[in-house]
Amino acid sequence: MLLLAASASAYSAPKTVLVLGDSLSAEYGLNRGSGWVALLEKKLKAERISATIVNASISGETTSGGRARLPALIRQHKPSVVVIELGANDGLRGLPVAAAEDNLRTMVDLARKNDAEVLLVGMRMPPNYGRAYTEQFFNMYTKLSTRYKAPLVPFMLEGVADQPKLFQADRLHPNAEAHPIILANIWSKFKPLVKAQ
Repeated sequence: MLLLAASASAYSAPKTVLVLGDSLSAEYGLNRGSGWVALLEKKLKAERISATIVNASISGETTSGGRARLPALIRQHKPSVVVIELGANDGLRGLPVAAAEDNLRTMVDLARKNDAEVLLVGMRMPPNYGRAYTEQFFNMYTKLSTRYKAPLVPFMLEGVADQPKLFQADRLHPNAEAHPIILANIWSKFKPLVKAQ
């Protein structure tokens, strides 16, 4: 009986979800609680899915920064799901796609070795970066998703990027009105991961 009780309580223990992202996940320019990560937390509660969200996103973060920070974050939080939303700042700085891909690969490997499922959140670069670069950048996420059989949100800003009214004055960061759309883009890929844990 004790064994059964212990296994039942272990099964119902809240999962930890680690979100490793940049300003798009760090509520840059928004009131606290209005970004997609905060909305995700509310949605999990509404759907009675027991999970704790750790938002380790930092404005300006690159894939190399995320790669450097992830080992300590995994040790500290022991997540069962890691959402990786990185790459946009690499692209905006014109950094080599191969380097970003290597950083993302290392992060996925590390998460998997620590028994965490991974959700990749992809981005697109504006066309002014040249067709070759923008296509290589966008395809990087698909390659990683295929290699690791990891779920992928192909483009985080689907339904947002082509709507100027959904951006802040800097025209780079989505406003509060855009974040429910971003959450909807992510939720369909995220929910099966957190439910399966």
